[in-house]
Amino acid sequence: MAEQTAPPVIRDPGTPAKPDAAVVRDALGVGVAVGLSGFAFGVTSAGAGLGLLQTCALSLLVFTGASQFALVGALAAGGNPFTAAAGAFFLGTRNAFYGLRLSQLLALPKAVRPFAAHWVIDETTAVALAQPSRRAARVGFTVTGLTLYVLWNVTTLLGALGAEALGDTAAWGLDAAGPAVFLALLAPMLKTATERATAGIAVLLGLGLLPVLPVGVPVLAAALAAPAVLWFRGRRASAAPGGAERTDRAAEAGPETKEEDSR
Repeated sequence: MAEQTAPPVIRDPGTPAKPDAAVVRDALGVGVAVGLSGFAFGVTSAGAGLGLLQTCALSLLVFTGASQFALVGALAAGGNPFTAAAGAFFLGTRNAFYGLRLSQLLALPKAVRPFAAHWVIDETTAVALAQPSRRAARVGFTVTGLTLYVLWNVTTLLGALGAEALGDTAAWGLDAAGPAVFLALLAPMLKTATERATAGIAVLLGLGLLPVLPVGVPVLAAALAAPAVLWFRGRRASAAPGGAERTDRAAEAGPETKEEDSR
């Protein structure tokens, strides 16, 4: 996290202050909705052969759902533990980039930064960035992080205990719970044509390479979809009449113009 002297958050002076109660309400909604999906992770992890302590340790120490699902999914498919861990690690590196942005936005004291860093995930970042002031961002980040952390770990424990009581999760069809939750979390994030194209190519790479590469490696190869799509988009923009100038104007115009271009 950045120093306390980080530059202040610049907001529109006409934007009214958001009451703390409204921020807490929004943060609780996100925390509860996503936190309950920890049950699916507990079931999936137990079905992949991990013990109760191993499953709970993942949620307590890793605490980033996408990476956790990727890890146990690769292990359930018989993948090498090191390959599975590498895929989970690279998937979780996005949180480091979230931290760069949040460090300036939150400007937390040094004493709490290590604890706050553990809560830097998709949901806490989204709630914090949506707030109109630093105070509201801090409240949103804290409430979302606390709610999610507690619920995710409690439901992970319940899911793992339930899976052990049921026995063979595949016989109940619960082996599909993890992938289903993962897709449900991912789908709302695909808002632009570039994002949808990246996801589509990643799926094709992952499925196409699955029969010829060791388990877990296709997930790593699917990450090549992002630079491939960005490279193609840059080539197409520069090849169009006035492409370079148009790209510069789009960058200056802001997110509204980019959304129109994607549509």
